[in-house]
Amino acid sequence: MKKSFLFLVLVLSSCLVFIGCGDKKNDDNKIIMVTNAEFPPYEYKDKNDFKGIDIEIANLIAEKMGKELEILDVEFDSIIPAIVSNKADIALAALTVTEDRKENVSFSDSYFETSQNILVRYGSGISKVSDLKGKKIGVQTGNIADINYTEEFGEENIERFNKHVDAVEALKNKRIDAVVLDHEPAKFFASENDEIVMLNNVCKGEEYAVAINKNNQELLDEINNILVEIKKSGELDEIIKKYIK
Repeated sequence: MKKSFLFLVLVLSSCLVFIGCGDKKNDDNKIIMVTNAEFPPYEYKDKNDFKGIDIEIANLIAEKMGKELEILDVEFDSIIPAIVSNKADIALAALTVTEDRKENVSFSDSYFETSQNILVRYGSGISKVSDLKGKKIGVQTGNIADINYTEEFGEENIERFNKHVDAVEALKNKRIDAVVLDHEPAKFFASENDEIVMLNNVCKGEEYAVAINKNNQELLDEINNILVEIKKSGELDEIIKKYIK
C-alpha cells in the first residue's frame, strides 16, 4: 500500500481513542495544546510538571494570545487525530512537517530545524545508515523515522514502540540493533546510557512546526504572527538555548 494510505489508516484508527468524547468545550480564555511528553528536551514531565522547549513555546504563545494553556498528553500517534477531531487547538510535539501530515492538518511556519540520528550499542559494527540493512530498527510509532525507515528498509525490519525510552531499553537488552530518532533526544539518551552511542552520521533533515486544524485559518495566522514576533525579539532563541547548550 502507498505510504499516504497507510498514514490515513493510522489517523483514522487513532481517532477511536477520542470516540464518545465530543469536541473540546469552547473556552475563549483557554488554548489546548496536545503533545507526547516523552521526548526530552522538547517535551517531558518532571514529576507532575511539563517541561521542555515545546512546552515553553506553547506557554509563550498562550501568553501572547492572553489565554491560559491546557496541555493534553497523549500517545504520539494520537496527536494528529486530536487536531483533526478538534480535541485540541494546537499540537507542539517536535512534529516534523511532511506532505502526508499536511493532508490532514495545517502547519505553521517552522520554529526549529533538526536531523535524525542513530543509536547503537558499543561494538555493534554499525557505523552508517546503510549498515542498518537487515537489522532490527527501533522507532516510535508514527514518528518521521517510522515513516522514512519503513519505506527504506521494509516493514519486516521495523520494531515500533510507543515511547523512545522503551526503544532504548530494547536496544540495551539486545532485542533490537538500533534506534532512529531526532538529534537532541538521541544525544540525551546516549549521555544517560554508557552502553550505547550516537553515530555522527546524521540522517534526513527536518523542520518542526505547530499543527493546527485545517479549518482554523484565523488561528494559523495568529500563531504565525506570534512566531515572527518571538523570533525577532530573541525569545525563541532564549528558550532553545535554555535546553540545548
